[in-house]
Amino acid sequence: MGEDSDNRDDPTAALAEELLAELPDDPREPLSETNTALLDDLLAGDQRALARVLTTIEDRGEGARDLLAALHRHADPTPVVGITGSPGAGKSTLVDKLTDYYRERGETVGVLAVDPASPYTGGSVLGDRIRMGSTAGDEGVFVRSMSARGRLGGLSMATTDAVTAYEAFGMDRIIIETVGAGQNEVDIVETADTVAVVVQPGSGDDIQLLKAGILEIGDLFVVNKADMDEAAQTVADLEAMVHGAKPTGGVAGHHSADVGVGGDESGERDAAEADNTDTQADDGGEGETATWTPPVIETIATSGEGIDALADAVADHTAHLDNAGGATGRRRRRAAATIQRLLRSDLGAISDRLLGAHGGLDAIAAAVAERDADPYTVVDRLVGPIDAAVSPPTVDGDTTEDGERSAVDDTDELR
Repeated sequence: MGEDSDNRDDPTAALAEELLAELPDDPREPLSETNTALLDDLLAGDQRALARVLTTIEDRGEGARDLLAALHRHADPTPVVGITGSPGAGKSTLVDKLTDYYRERGETVGVLAVDPASPYTGGSVLGDRIRMGSTAGDEGVFVRSMSARGRLGGLSMATTDAVTAYEAFGMDRIIIETVGAGQNEVDIVETADTVAVVVQPGSGDDIQLLKAGILEIGDLFVVNKADMDEAAQTVADLEAMVHGAKPTGGVAGHHSADVGVGGDESGERDAAEADNTDTQADDGGEGETATWTPPVIETIATSGEGIDALADAVADHTAHLDNAGGATGRRRRRAAATIQRLLRSDLGAISDRLLGAHGGLDAIAAAVAERDADPYTVVDRLVGPIDAAVSPPTVDGDTTEDGERSAVDDTDELR
């Protein structure tokens, strides 16, 4: 019991020492001469260096990992606002006006406009910066269009890494506009601190669809083009959906309770602790309720109406996160998502090498197609040695000889 309590207070206590090996005193140490110059110029506020760093990140150029590791050492947490919703809702215009709002108050803004990926080059297609023209030439604003790289969740690994670059650059605000593909765009919840879902009036059917996906991740709901006749009904529909449910947010600030880095029982503990906080709040003490009910805001982005209310709602949600301790939970959530994406990427590359080492995918697929083998047994045999390497030891502390022999035999059979 005591050990479990200690691990909960310090989640890093159970980590292997090699994972937390001491970092080099100078983050530039592993960098090439070119990337060292890029890092220094970026930290000095050179936007051209920032653009080149983002290109290196997106292209996964040579030394990109080392460069990102160095950037991470210099990245101070910055409020990240995610703007998502259906195509045609006016997200780009809204981002443009919100950027204007922050610039009028002297804040620097980094915008990441995530576009659909070209099926031929993998690059971005739309170039949303065209619809963000009012900030052109403003050195306090940096807009970058990035490809979704085919991710159904709406964000690529490069987008998450670009946030790190913006933070290291020293941006005061970061805004991410997602592709606008509908329910699939849930990756934004892992990257943004505040998620604003933009809906256009008259989209009653769309709102019903959103209930199954995007509706659950919104911290704010924005009815844009509020001068349209259907706006009042759209607002009423959203209000009914938002306020008809149990107050949401918890420590994380989103509709789901915050999950721990493991994404399992720790999340249940956090939810239970949040419920305890809510109960204690009845006494009127420090434990104000940690729940957050998403507001519904009306805007007319083309004229700028309602942008002040949107910015105020973002500020309120940021304050809510800070007061509820959710900012720390959100940083852990973002770190967990980054680690998992990196692992999937690297393991995917390892799987390609594994197939190549055993004759190649075409040869193995041909054998499966001819019924000389089945895909399930083949994959089990391919991953057997890897699984054995990461499996926990047996009770006596030694891997069984049978397990070792089985892994070797499976590997031999594939040769």
